[in-house]
Amino acid sequence: MSVAPASVSAPSWRTPIVLIAFGCIIAVLSFGPRSSLGFFLTPVTGANGWGRDVFGLALAIQNLLWGAGQPFAGAIADKYGAPRVLSAGAILYAAGIYLMAQSTTPAMLHISAGVLIGFGLSGCAMPAIIGALGKLVPENWRLIAFGAATAAGSFGQFLYSPLAVVLMDSYGWQNALLIFSLLLLLIVPLSLTLMAPRNTAAASKPLASPEPQQSVKQALIEAFGHRSYVLLVLGFFTCGFQLAFVTVHLPSYLLDRGLSTTVGGWTLAVIGLFNIVGSLGSGYLGNLMPKRFILSAIY
Repeated sequence: MSVAPASVSAPSWRTPIVLIAFGCIIAVLSFGPRSSLGFFLTPVTGANGWGRDVFGLALAIQNLLWGAGQPFAGAIADKYGAPRVLSAGAILYAAGIYLMAQSTTPAMLHISAGVLIGFGLSGCAMPAIIGALGKLVPENWRLIAFGAATAAGSFGQFLYSPLAVVLMDSYGWQNALLIFSLLLLLIVPLSLTLMAPRNTAAASKPLASPEPQQSVKQALIEAFGHRSYVLLVLGFFTCGFQLAFVTVHLPSYLLDRGLSTTVGGWTLAVIGLFNIVGSLGSGYLGNLMPKRFILSAIY
């Protein structure tokens, strides 16, 4: 997703802090449910008599489609605006969460928790939010915005992990998923705050030499032509494998070892809490030193 300079015709209330705040709220709402899905492994498989491989495959499909859909979501956001992509992603995401509670066959679970949530995440998760903020805030605010949005996603994990346990204990796992589904729909109105304001001055004066539009294929070819980008992707591949494995299987593993679901909830919450510190810290340090040194230290 390309990053363009912030528009000069933004309304007075659309300050960088306000835009970042709304982006952070969306990040909390989108990343929170995804990070807590592992708590539903045991009740979903137990209620339907499935093995854990059925649930694990559904979330594997989800992660694959989440990644595969992001370049296309970014291209659509560049053409039609981030709010439309965020809204469509949130609706797909909410539908997947809701249908996950109604799934009675492995195929239905793979479609709901896998396909719908996966494509939904590609439209309303962190890359889409960061791309929208990158277009709206001034350049000197972008590292702060990216760090804050990433930290907000981690706060979603901190908030939703124990919340999932409380909701399941109080209302049952199906109603807990329904509540998560309804909360996701809040992204639709919130996404309107990230609409790029129309630059009336630019619209009234045609450009003499407009910049050529880059296709998704051209963007991917250019990106993978950079050695640093390839190394970055490989690093994220490792990170994603570790993070997905922990969030999906750790809660059930702790149950197997005789610990309560509350322990699993707060364990993932603590991981999210320290992710907040790391995200804000790396965003701040990114203004002071080369980013490759920070990334090397993190890994």
